[in-house]
Amino acid sequence: MTVEITKEELIKDIKLLISTDDDDKVDINPNFLEYFQIEELVSMKEQLIKRKNNIREDTFDYLDEIYEKTKEDNI
Repeated sequence: MTVEITKEELIKDIKLLISTDDDDKVDINPNFLEYFQIEELVSMKEQLIKRKNNIREDTFDYLDEIYEKTKEDNI
């Protein structure tokens, strides 16, 4: 079973992935997006998800490191 996704849905997802918080409004020129095929938009979305996950993982690692240091220093 394949699920068809529209360009509009992909663009909406990409905007959400680009935004930094709920108040952050991202505008993408619709004329620019006409040049992209569905497959390219899907690829962009997947890359953004990977980047966001990597940033999240790096942040967790960093915070864990800081936490461990505070335990060692008895702060």
